[in-house]
Amino acid sequence: MSDGARAVRDEDAFDVPAMDGWLRQHTELPAGLPEVRQFSGGASNLTYLLRYDGHDLILRRPPAGTKAKGAHDMAREYRIQAALKPVFPYVPEMVAHCNDTEVIGSEFYVMERVEGTIPRRQELGVELTPEQTRQLCFTMIDILVDLHQVDAGQAGLTDLGRGDGYVERQVTGWTARYRKAKTWNVPSYERVMAWLAANQPADSGTCVIHNDFRLDNIVLAPDDPLTVVGVLDWELATLGDPWLDLGSALAYWVQADDDWAFRRFRLQPSDAPGMPSRDEIVRYYADRSGLTPENWAFYEVFGLFRLAVIAQQIYYRYHHKQTRNPRFKSLWLPVNLLERRCRRIMRG
Repeated sequence: MSDGARAVRDEDAFDVPAMDGWLRQHTELPAGLPEVRQFSGGASNLTYLLRYDGHDLILRRPPAGTKAKGAHDMAREYRIQAALKPVFPYVPEMVAHCNDTEVIGSEFYVMERVEGTIPRRQELGVELTPEQTRQLCFTMIDILVDLHQVDAGQAGLTDLGRGDGYVERQVTGWTARYRKAKTWNVPSYERVMAWLAANQPADSGTCVIHNDFRLDNIVLAPDDPLTVVGVLDWELATLGDPWLDLGSALAYWVQADDDWAFRRFRLQPSDAPGMPSRDEIVRYYADRSGLTPENWAFYEVFGLFRLAVIAQQIYYRYHHKQTRNPRFKSLWLPVNLLERRCRRIMRG
């Protein structure tokens, strides 16, 4: 994991000696307390670097404030990764999970650090030609296809799913979340939500999905930037529809010819020279997976709507002073932009 760590924000600090004492009961560690730093990337669960002498670990915990039902489940996130590791090598090695909220004020888990480079918002972090950049993107999509082909039964994850009706549950669930998190300064999204309800296809299949598959959630090998060695942030992983997973991933894919407003809120270097377009990625995924989307416009609009809900839920916490993180102050703006983009796609 590239070291984008900073000093811990006051509101996100925790009792380091208490954490260290608990962790030593579950794994061997070098002597002394760790240096603790916080990664600024991401806007959901909080991620920290625990730097012991010669041994770096990563700690994940939920944010403060009101949380959507079922969100920020540390036990679930830990268990999914522990189960996937033997059959999907890109998952980090888990160390320990703590469900005692008295230790640092919340549940948390600790995992081994994956060494390498994470592409960030402004740049890939490595020097690549346009041809190599294109190759890296398709390598990432190959990994997504590989994930979708994991045998959930072999991994012991069949209980993650709720059977048929995944697409319908997603439309219903994200609609309810948006209405609950709406503030005065964002659109109602009622037309978008009605369109999704009216145009939803049947499930195209059921497989392990990541649900937040992005360039800034992959780790590139320190000695070979075209090799992916890690996939991070499994908070939203579940059993679901593979096309919804791709649609959610491409909601973040801001390409070079998108309008300036959309590019302003880019979260990953998807517009770097050589990067394929969203349409090219869809075609590549279809060729590699052997799947054909019944109605790609639905998956595209759903992905954008889902991204808007995620942004709005985070903004809701800032709006109601449950967090002071200045990064969240303007998230109502992309929520507005995403609604316009949804409606353009809906118009065909």
